[in-house]
Amino acid sequence: MAAAAAGGAGSAAALWSEVNRCGQNGDFARALKSVNKILQISKDDVTALQCKVVCLIQNGNFKEALGVINTHTKVLTSDVIAFEKAYCEYRLNRIENALKTIQSASQQTDKLKELYGQVLYRLERYDDCLAAYRDLIRNSQDEYEEERKTNLSAVVAAQSTWEKVMPEDLGLREATYELCYNSACALIGQGKLNEAMKKLQKAEGLCRQSLSEDSDVTEEDIEAELAIIHGQMAYIMQLQGRTEDALQLYNQIIKLKPTDVGLLAVIANNIITINKDQNVFDSKKKVKLTNAEGVEHKLSKKQLQAIEFNKALLAMYTNQADQCRKLSASLQSQSPEHLLPVLIQAAQLCREKQHAKAVGLLQDFADQHPANAAEIKLTMAQLKIAQGSVTKACMILRSIEELQHKPGMVSALVTMYSHEEDIDSAIEVFTQAIQWYQQFQPKSPVHLSLIREAANFKLKHGRKKEAISDLEELWKQNPKDVHTLAQLISAYSLVDPEKAKVLSKHLPSSDTMSLKVDVDALENSHGATYVRKKAGKLTGENQQKEQGQGDVKKKKKKKKGKLPKNYDPKVTPDPERWLPMRERSYYRGRKKGKKKDQVGKGTQGSTTAGSSELDASRTASSPPTSPRPGSAAAVSATSNVIPPRHQKPAGAPATKKKQQQKKKKGSKGGW
Repeated sequence: MAAAAAGGAGSAAALWSEVNRCGQNGDFARALKSVNKILQISKDDVTALQCKVVCLIQNGNFKEALGVINTHTKVLTSDVIAFEKAYCEYRLNRIENALKTIQSASQQTDKLKELYGQVLYRLERYDDCLAAYRDLIRNSQDEYEEERKTNLSAVVAAQSTWEKVMPEDLGLREATYELCYNSACALIGQGKLNEAMKKLQKAEGLCRQSLSEDSDVTEEDIEAELAIIHGQMAYIMQLQGRTEDALQLYNQIIKLKPTDVGLLAVIANNIITINKDQNVFDSKKKVKLTNAEGVEHKLSKKQLQAIEFNKALLAMYTNQADQCRKLSASLQSQSPEHLLPVLIQAAQLCREKQHAKAVGLLQDFADQHPANAAEIKLTMAQLKIAQGSVTKACMILRSIEELQHKPGMVSALVTMYSHEEDIDSAIEVFTQAIQWYQQFQPKSPVHLSLIREAANFKLKHGRKKEAISDLEELWKQNPKDVHTLAQLISAYSLVDPEKAKVLSKHLPSSDTMSLKVDVDALENSHGATYVRKKAGKLTGENQQKEQGQGDVKKKKKKKKGKLPKNYDPKVTPDPERWLPMRERSYYRGRKKGKKKDQVGKGTQGSTTAGSSELDASRTASSPPTSPRPGSAAAVSATSNVIPPRHQKPAGAPATKKKQQQKKKKGSKGGW
């Protein structure tokens, strides 16, 4: 037995040396085999179990590694293997479990603190994450300092983008393309798009420079690394309204087929937003990229939510009503207070012509969530206007208390009430808004502007008596305003003439109001319609004409109006000659049902040339229907007179022939 034990110890030592050698060479697959042989000799060896877990992690077998840890909990306590366990849980996307494992560790090592920062970032607890990385940078000095600063800048960028927090200047030197990229993302969150684009261009240059130094890196590898930078550039173009440029850059990135499923999902989503209700077939193809495996672990909650919203909208645009309802209902259950799900449902109902149901759905949401009621009620008012119920829309708008006094709301309500000719309600809207500003912001520019508009509105609709108080308030604020004073006097002249006389004394005199105008300069200006010619030197005949005062200017003769040819002054013109034929009193219309003069009817070879001659209705004895221009009938002594405007010149046919001959002579074509 002693000899066997000695042999086992010797083989174990050889195996340990093999594990050490493979670990240094990075050959963890062979190291794992040696560790397994050691565990066959001693199955509860803590060091061997720990080495096995490390080998499995290095080989990417996180689930198996976690299984080993959970199987040997008595041997591998939390103090011994806390980091490895938390890391496996983190890589398996069990973020909450990883956080519990880290917090339960008795000793917080630097490795655990690093992992703690990553876990907090994934949980979107950015304030705690920022504090963790600051502590790490302050209390550690090693070769990973640059990576920590990069992670710190990523946290600041996430705060600016998702929480709209103004980022503080951390004093980080942007020496790497990662730091430049994160700085650009923070600027995008602040809305500084031009500055962000410059940062991204700088990041692109640094990336190319750093990767081109490595001879093993190909151009394709560089383009793949630049894909995320180009994606942000395209996003900025999209925000700036340069959708064609953005779409082109997005499609270039997709053609590269990057391995980052999160990047592909974001780009596909942005292309769908550009397409909107157009190019639906392309949008359907892009949606598949957003459903790739692992996307939910690569993107933030707000990014995933935006993708789901766009899926619901795409279902609505493609007339998939059931799918749209299903997606919007799922989104509403996840975020009950969010506006978009209920708005999508209402839009779908409107597409199905169920406007009343859509308004009821919005009303229920507004009652359940008063904090978001304003946006919902604005949508309800829009639907009512679309239905033609302007008065009901006004009632909904006036129920939004926090917007009642806003100039935009006052303007909308007054316009709508004016359209409905409800002047009293429009004046009431003005009065309520003015009272609010009188109480909370007296004499502010908005307050005085509302008073001015209310006075003008009342004067416009003949309510001068009601406009007096507004005009007096304006005149008190600015006694030198002559225009307001004139309006006030005009209003008082109908109500209290004596008061109007008293106020008229405050008007400036005519002398003070006279304008000093240079008439010559005004006439010679570009805007003058008439420019007086300057008197030139008089020579020869001009001098004689000036000296000869007896010459009288000839008056221009007025041209006589042209009369129609063959005008007969003895014949009274038709008083209805200016009216269209159908509107004249003697027009009887065409007789229907008479199959006469129809071309192509009857037997082959028949003609209707003589039918008009045989028609008894067209004889002189028949009553006239309407005067025909160009007819050669004699003018009777009765009222059947051909008006001058209907008389055709006798030589008209001849002139027509001459014109045709001229055309024929001048034409170059022909046989």
